[in-house]
Amino acid sequence: MITFAQYLQRCSYEGLSKLVKDVVDLAHKCVANEDAPECGKPLPTIFLDEICQVEKLRDAYGAMADCCSKADPERNECFLSFKVHQPDFIQPYERPAADVICQQYQDDRTSFLGNFVYTVARRNPFLYAPAILGLAAAYEHALQGCCKESDVGACLDEKVNQIFHSKKISVKQRYSCGILHNFGERIFKANKLAALSQKYPKSPFSELVKVVDDISGIHKECCEGDMVECMDDMAELIAYICSKQDVFSSKIKGCCEKPIVERSQCILDAEYDDKPEDLPSLVERYINNKEVCKSFEAGHDAFLSEFVYEYSRRHPEFSTQLILRVAKGYETLLEKCCKTDNPAECYANAVEESTKHIKETQDVVKTNCDLLAAHGEPDFLKAILIRYTKKMPQVSTETLLEIGKKMTAIGTKCCHLPEDRRLPCSEGYLDIVIQDMCRRQETTPINDNVSHCCRESFSYRRPCFTAMGVDTKFVPPPFNPDMFNFDEKLCSAPPAERELGQMKLLVNLIKRKPQMTEEQIKTIAAGFTAMVDKCCKQSDIETCFGEE
Repeated sequence: MITFAQYLQRCSYEGLSKLVKDVVDLAHKCVANEDAPECGKPLPTIFLDEICQVEKLRDAYGAMADCCSKADPERNECFLSFKVHQPDFIQPYERPAADVICQQYQDDRTSFLGNFVYTVARRNPFLYAPAILGLAAAYEHALQGCCKESDVGACLDEKVNQIFHSKKISVKQRYSCGILHNFGERIFKANKLAALSQKYPKSPFSELVKVVDDISGIHKECCEGDMVECMDDMAELIAYICSKQDVFSSKIKGCCEKPIVERSQCILDAEYDDKPEDLPSLVERYINNKEVCKSFEAGHDAFLSEFVYEYSRRHPEFSTQLILRVAKGYETLLEKCCKTDNPAECYANAVEESTKHIKETQDVVKTNCDLLAAHGEPDFLKAILIRYTKKMPQVSTETLLEIGKKMTAIGTKCCHLPEDRRLPCSEGYLDIVIQDMCRRQETTPINDNVSHCCRESFSYRRPCFTAMGVDTKFVPPPFNPDMFNFDEKLCSAPPAERELGQMKLLVNLIKRKPQMTEEQIKTIAAGFTAMVDKCCKQSDIETCFGEE
């Protein structure tokens, strides 16, 4: 049901139930006789064949029907390209009345939960099947508890809000698919190795490498829409991790005691295990060691993987992107130094170089958190809008506001965390926003600077965007007085609406003058505020605005 609902987002639950029955019937047939003719096909082929036999596919889905004329795997890639991330053709979900929902669940549990899975899957076409099944299990627990309460509605409101972080999970999973698609398996695995080494610092390197290989395969299956294999392999991996809790982490015991569909999200959300005490300094092994070049040249990727593992388990306070930048800097240094007569002398300052970059990254976080703490969210958002409108004046005002609000939300979320969680939180979430910008850049090119940052390297994207200057090649649109047409709404609109109007004005102003200095912006902002204060007190507001 999840697979079909994510490919055929416009179909009804009843319509998809027929397709589900066909595949389940085939599964029973193949269990009884593995040699039956249809049983040798790969699972994705079976699902797509079923979709391509849907009557009137073209009437409902238009050009998507042309995918059926392609051979696999191109056929699947074609179908994936038609998935709609935020489908506006599906009405927002409205929960039935509390007494109705409890009755529906009690009357037909299977159909009720099937409908829930269908509802979530078609609205979140990139959300992995294990995550959707986990949400369904959590929803069932909520119903079992709340349907016994006197105020069922209030109980469900509280529980369901906790459950429905599905959009957040979906965004993270789509982000993972983007890394795999844009930067390949090597970078994807390096990023996962850094993250797992931070989370399971007591785990041996060999175990984490095995898990990373498995995770890479699972993500590939889920990203390609092969949800049955993805779910099956995820269950296998989770069972493996739970069978070796003493090897991986002391923090997952509770997760491993849960039913299988609830385990994976619980393990993903589990806190970091404690760092082993007395880990030796890496300087001896990776800088002072005379054999460094020999080890590096003998097995380039294996050597660097072990470096990432050792570095990450010592630094849970860093983002995985920062760790990969440190590793890239070390790799570049070794590539240069190992060709010289005296490599040790050449890479002797490696620690100073990495410390300098780490401090720069920490300073970016500190500067932004200080700005947010001192001036509050509205002024922080304005500062972001000024920065990013200058970098990307071609982007629509609405999109710039959306990006600005997301970045402000990241600041609010991450700056309130303890010092050692700020950097991984802020750079981790910022990279998701940046990847979304880069995805838009593919279909609607913004400018050369953005294109360069999106292509350059996974781990350097955020520093590249931070360092990006004003787009000097941008030719501002001709002045349009309608953009700056002030009326009595500036006085009468609710505060939130007034604030939004002022933000749009600010963006449109900078689009026309991207080279404006901070001082000039401050002068205009002060003049604007004075004008609003003066004119809103007049009897003829519009005339006053016109004159001012």
